[in-house]
Amino acid sequence: MATTETLLWLADTAPLGEDWFAAGAAWLNEAERLRHARFVRAERRRQFVAGRVLLRRALGELLGVAPREVMLDERPGNAPALAFPPQPGLGLSISHSGQWVACAVSLSGPVGLDIERIAPGRDVLAIAAQAFGDEPAERLRALGPAARVPAFYQMWCRHEAHIKLGCEATHDLFHELPGLALVLSSTRALDVQPAMMNMAGVD
Repeated sequence: MATTETLLWLADTAPLGEDWFAAGAAWLNEAERLRHARFVRAERRRQFVAGRVLLRRALGELLGVAPREVMLDERPGNAPALAFPPQPGLGLSISHSGQWVACAVSLSGPVGLDIERIAPGRDVLAIAAQAFGDEPAERLRALGPAARVPAFYQMWCRHEAHIKLGCEATHDLFHELPGLALVLSSTRALDVQPAMMNMAGVD
């Protein structure tokens, strides 16, 4: 059982084989299996399975139960909700980008999480102008090229994390890993650091 109120877990799915994903799919409930079957792209199906396995493991660690005992309710357009074990006030959020999946679970209230792979070749000024307007794009333009790309991804992740939070954010945790940007948003300060998880073993 975790000794902290918030867990922020990341996992690299690249080393996982098809047998792992087949075993992970057995963790899904009926609603999750129906959603999984609707994904057209194989990558999205893998992200979904890995995200739900990672989430159940994190919730099991936080709440002191076996991961396979964690029951989730699907909510179209939103992160799933915890159905069992009951835990009023618990917040959770899932994110994925390419081979990476991440989840945050917290006893301290709502959380919103977003991760994005950093692609240095993207026209971040044009994307920022289209997504956020001229003023944020101009703030990025004023930065040197080396600072502009990570600043854009922080801006993008913060925007997405706030949407997932579903209420006004008062605290943002920014974190960078090689080739990956991460923002965790919450309604209160959280003492948490991302932890890299080994996803091997899903029986």
